[in-house]
Amino acid sequence: MKTPVAAFAALFAIVLPLCAQNIIAPGATLQKLATHFAFTEGPTCNKNGDVFFVDQPNNRIMEWSVDGKLSTFMQPSGHSNGMMFDANGNLISCADEHNELWSIAPDKTVMVLVTNYLGKYLNGPNDVWITPAGGIYMTDPFYRRTWWDHSRMALDGQMVFYLTPDHKNLFPVTESMGHPNGITGTPDGKTLYVSALSDGQTWRYEILPNGFLTNKTLFCERGSDGMTIDEDGDLIMCAGPGPTNGVSIFNPQGKLIGHIDVPEPWSANVCFGGKDHQTLFITASSSLYSIGMTVKGANPAK
Repeated sequence: MKTPVAAFAALFAIVLPLCAQNIIAPGATLQKLATHFAFTEGPTCNKNGDVFFVDQPNNRIMEWSVDGKLSTFMQPSGHSNGMMFDANGNLISCADEHNELWSIAPDKTVMVLVTNYLGKYLNGPNDVWITPAGGIYMTDPFYRRTWWDHSRMALDGQMVFYLTPDHKNLFPVTESMGHPNGITGTPDGKTLYVSALSDGQTWRYEILPNGFLTNKTLFCERGSDGMTIDEDGDLIMCAGPGPTNGVSIFNPQGKLIGHIDVPEPWSANVCFGGKDHQTLFITASSSLYSIGMTVKGANPAK
């Protein structure tokens, strides 16, 4: 006889895939595209639909082309982590080897956008989201890296920072939280979502014209390593080990409407890509996965 917990888990496994059918393409199954990496993270898509992601411990950025070819885009890569393309085709990267934010041009020329805050090391730039106006939101949690020569935070907290569109001013826009990690926003530039991973929470904010945030609201009692948003406003979030491992889908009201099981110890991040920007790509532990969707991503590269 099943325990109440086991019975609930079984029901959870049956009901959620049914709820997700309107989002996951009919007959679509999870596909493992590439494997044998040290740890994959930071997927993002260029305007052509090619997906770039990092093999972070191996200090390289990989490219999965729309015709299914894998190549190394850049190595070394500043131990890049979260990334997103800006409107000019530059790859904005959280290069946490020296706790910096980079802009990588198509010809692989690197411009360092951020090196510190008020003369202090950042904790470890982790993930980014770029507004329609070109402002950059960056999560800055502290996770000790083996390639660092320091072992303590220089800052007083773990926050989200905002870099103005002219790249001249950097300032914190949230209070300290438990490992701010996954981040994304709506394509109208009005709403920002931030995951406090170790707090097990995701917050929603209204974005003000000057980049500051207001009206902080709890979106759901779930943290994520990485997240993206679809054209219907659904939040697609990665979670770590345990019963929620894989990719969870929440509607705009914060209701869990679907889950994609991923057979890896840790699901790190997601993005939409492919020729029609209607394929969901998932970086998980040592592999890259994809699954077809019925919706497109809300923030395609221009």
